[in-house]
Amino acid sequence: MASSSTQTPLLYACIAHNTTILSECTTSASSQTSSLASVILPKITHDTPQKLTYTHGTHHIHYISEAPSSFPDNASAGGLTFLVVADSSLGRRVPFGFLFEIRKRFLREFDENTTDFSDLPNYGAGSFNGDLKGLMVEYGTTAGGRDDAITNVRREMDDVRGIMTRNIEGLLERGERIDLLVDKTDRLGGSAREFRVRSRGLKRQMWWKNVKLMALLVVVLGLIILAIVLAVKNATG
Repeated sequence: MASSSTQTPLLYACIAHNTTILSECTTSASSQTSSLASVILPKITHDTPQKLTYTHGTHHIHYISEAPSSFPDNASAGGLTFLVVADSSLGRRVPFGFLFEIRKRFLREFDENTTDFSDLPNYGAGSFNGDLKGLMVEYGTTAGGRDDAITNVRREMDDVRGIMTRNIEGLLERGERIDLLVDKTDRLGGSAREFRVRSRGLKRQMWWKNVKLMALLVVVLGLIILAIVLAVKNATG
């Protein structure tokens, strides 16, 4: 999986054929973003083209899925899904503008009329990972990128408010809820361990600081006593 340390509210993106991930990129240290994608992809049907948003806490999962009816010359292209997990604060226009752009570029690189997408293995379009990463950073962090995203949305559809929004909890089976809960618990546990390590380090730093301060006080006190003793000797001598 391509990854990036650049901070962007576009956290994870992938292009899949049914449940086979052809290309993906993550900019988030959390494994939950890719877990959300793996949960949603099997639930997507390709009977008709879809544009949909699922909500999950502070994350929104946006996707565009194709249908064979849109590709009469190549039914396999109808199984494609373009998905992005984004911070909910980003809204929907920028994520969907990003999806429209990666869809356009992907189908330009992998011709929709001649590529048998059903024949591609996992990460069979890995050469597109770099494009995903670049667009995630551009559309998520730059004013120009966000303007381009909004322009893409206006060109492709009338209003993002027409896109259906659902809560992911209604989609998940019990086991999948547990998997996401375990992932969240793991991340919280990792944060707690990191806090304990930092606390121990801070305690050690404070202890050494106190030791150095006490040693300095002892030296100063010793010098004062020595000065007094010498002064008394000189006075009596």
